[in-house]
Amino acid sequence: MGITTVFFDLDGTLLPMDPDLFTKNYLELLAAKLASCGYEPKLLIDTIWAGTAAMVKNDGSRRNEEVFWEKFVEVYGDGALADKPVFDAFYRKEFQELKDSCGYNPKAKETVSRVREMGYRTILATNPIFPAEAVESRIRWAGLDPADFEFHSSYEKIGYCKPNPCYYRDIQKQRGLRAEECCMVGNDVTEDMVAETVGMKVFLLTDCLINREGKDISVYPHGGFEQLLEFLS
Repeated sequence: MGITTVFFDLDGTLLPMDPDLFTKNYLELLAAKLASCGYEPKLLIDTIWAGTAAMVKNDGSRRNEEVFWEKFVEVYGDGALADKPVFDAFYRKEFQELKDSCGYNPKAKETVSRVREMGYRTILATNPIFPAEAVESRIRWAGLDPADFEFHSSYEKIGYCKPNPCYYRDIQKQRGLRAEECCMVGNDVTEDMVAETVGMKVFLLTDCLINREGKDISVYPHGGFEQLLEFLS
């Protein structure tokens, strides 16, 4: 069976960015927003990290959103759930300032458009640690539209995170796909190329390469957007 569906990572793949700078600015903005509700910045940031770690360890029995807020309530109590609308407002407004922390590559939109013209189904497979509002914003920052993808992962939709192979299996199950008809395109060797272990084909986009373990990337098809299109042709 040939490839019918292309999974695209977002951060560092379709949306160029320095992940450390983005995370730093994100947490500073969020802490400033929540300070008005009485959240001390350091404890808040530590709690966000703890919630993120819990999502990464999630076993699929619950959605990541539930796991995150369970951890948040452990620290702040049930009353903290009343502040969820403040988080929602943050993602609609202040979060948008983070666009300046990201780059822009017009080839991302051109490539996704070309891939769709070639007849492939497209899925946005970003690590689901953010709510849909934040994911959809970042899609737009890349010059794309959420409608360019038949599915985009967010913390409301999935109970796993990368690099857990079950993350990829979950999307396939939700979309009625078989692993052998899917190709994962991403810039992170650990988080994205692990899709190969579930039977997917992979392509390593090297423009914003992340290779924390220093693996030999020659074992993967790799290159820029032009090489990706050649690979899919």
